[in-house]
Amino acid sequence: MASIIACLPPPLLLHGRKSFPHNFQNFNVSLLAGRRNSITFVVKASGESSESSTSLTVFKSVQNVWDKPEDRLGLIGLGFAAVVALWASTNLIAAIDKLPVIPISLELIGILFSVWFTYRYLLFKPDREELFQILNKSASDILGQ
Repeated sequence: MASIIACLPPPLLLHGRKSFPHNFQNFNVSLLAGRRNSITFVVKASGESSESSTSLTVFKSVQNVWDKPEDRLGLIGLGFAAVVALWASTNLIAAIDKLPVIPISLELIGILFSVWFTYRYLLFKPDREELFQILNKSASDILGQ
């Protein structure tokens, strides 16, 4: 009968790049009766923290705007406008989907555009490089670099 017996220590909360080798323990694992193995777990953290992610930046921006009393009304209005725009676009798509000819023609247009885009930019290597140049130029224009 296979059984695993492990005595787990309390969770370790290691912050920063400090290492505490004296906190790591050996765990006895019994896979088969009469045979014992010792396994050592070593955990190392590397890299920077993920606080620079976009979602945290957006959250901090909204929090900074919310802290200013004169900007709260604008932020509430922007949130309300986003909800109304989402509701209106959902209803518009549902209305277009109920028409008999338009969904089929839009699907055909989408398929044709996908075929054209694949042939124009993705099949051959020089065309892929041109697409990457266009994307990099657009990204630098948007970011102002």
